[in-house]
Amino acid sequence: MNKEIKAKIIQVCDTKIAAKGENVGLSFYAFFKNKNDNPELLMEVAHWWILEHKLDHFEKAVKIKEMVLS
Repeated sequence: MNKEIKAKIIQVCDTKIAAKGENVGLSFYAFFKNKNDNPELLMEVAHWWILEHKLDHFEKAVKIKEMVLS
């Protein structure tokens, strides 16, 4: 994943954690608008989430942030 989407994922995770606490879960759709304006990037993140890491639909934001930072 490129550095822009990684930064976006970290920002969204931080925002969700600040608003709802460390147990908040999210899906990879949380990093995108409600319209499909960048399908290639959506598929890249979906591939990372589903195929590479075999994550469930909803995962803890803290976990996703740690994975992206590592």
